Amino acid sequence: MGLIQHCFLFLVVFHVVLNEPRGAYGTRFGSSISAPALAPNTVPAPDTAPAPDMTPSSAPAPETPLTAGGVCETMVTKAGYKCQEFKVTTKDGYILSLQRVNSAKGNPKTKEPAFLQHGLFMDGASWFLDSRKESLGFILADNNYDVWVGNTRGTRYSRGHTRLNAMLPQYWDYSWDEMAQYDLPAYINFVYKQTKKKINYIGHSQGTIMALASFSLGPKAPDEVLTKLKAAALLSPVAYLSHMLNEMSRIVAKTIASEFQGAYAMAEVNMKDERMSAYLGAICKSIQGLNCFDSVSTFTGKNCCLNATSFDKFIANSPQSTSAKNSMHLAQTSNSGKFTKYDYGIGNLLKYGQPTPPPYPLTNIPKNLPIFISYGVNDALADPQDVEHLLSDMKHPKNKLEVQKIANYGHLDFIIATNANRIVFKPMIAFLKRQK
Repeated sequence: MGLIQHCFLFLVVFHVVLNEPRGAYGTRFGSSISAPALAPNTVPAPDTAPAPDMTPSSAPAPETPLTAGGVCETMVTKAGYKCQEFKVTTKDGYILSLQRVNSAKGNPKTKEPAFLQHGLFMDGASWFLDSRKESLGFILADNNYDVWVGNTRGTRYSRGHTRLNAMLPQYWDYSWDEMAQYDLPAYINFVYKQTKKKINYIGHSQGTIMALASFSLGPKAPDEVLTKLKAAALLSPVAYLSHMLNEMSRIVAKTIASEFQGAYAMAEVNMKDERMSAYLGAICKSIQGLNCFDSVSTFTGKNCCLNATSFDKFIANSPQSTSAKNSMHLAQTSNSGKFTKYDYGIGNLLKYGQPTPPPYPLTNIPKNLPIFISYGVNDALADPQDVEHLLSDMKHPKNKLEVQKIANYGHLDFIIATNANRIVFKPMIAFLKRQK
């Protein structure tokens, strides 16, 4: 399957998941928000090239019923927890939202910091969608952690920039390479500076690919992220994506490949754009055998343990925007079977000084970094075969690695399953507390 097909597979299935009827999971949600057509980015500029001079501006994020006051106001303080909002600026100028969450009891200065990084098309709200006893953000706070929550570039609270406007294509010239190189270090360094303590990193999905890419640079990387970490927990870990596509997804991709060749004409991927919504909605209805009522399972794998309340909150908070380039990088990862930087084709020589994109060497992850990994047999994104490929490449010693394989979990179960507090979060927290 070609690169264009893979990219638009991401778009089609997320449209189907988030704009078609919900069946047993809840009701339909979504409003249409238009976005301008954007010109393609072609051969990359060298790393040292000066950035374009743009008028300083921060384009507002698309409004949804829960955007008004930030994650603190909409998700946390009303549940009875302390919450602070921060802004963190990356080395390449992106202004990111960061929340600090604590229980009403105890002094944050005496607690261990835990940093939460969300997945693709989500944001920091994803850690607070269930009840206080079921949401990981609340559970960590109740277990005496000083909780910090990241929101990657392009999501609704992280659309600022020191020079670029989010309505311009230049703003969206990034993939998870930049999230690993700039977003993650900016957050970790900020939290470390505030707390003066080593941090427990917890990521889901894209939050794990960011971590693995960053960790693979080793402890001597410029931002020294690894020197500031105590342990890491990776839920639905993603490095390889070779087995993520099921047969129905292939049918969808082949159907649109010949008609919708404009992948490089988009900069922002916004699933609520009117034109994209109309076109991709027609795809769902036109393909014989595509069950739109079961579209969540089509993309994430069969989730065992969701309820309508938490799922409706998930839908109300998703999908968050990302860049077309980020979608393409994920597609490249799926297509190549390799864990590498973004592939610019003929532009690789200019960008990297070599004809192929450099790999992220997983063997560079320090063997003394304690890592907890949890993955699901039914996960169609972090497929078990791909996770096992990751584990074999890491070569992490058994005394520093705890692996949990859950028989009936799909991709979303790791953040909003009704029993994740008992099945995943309890053993994960026990692992973190055992580390010295």
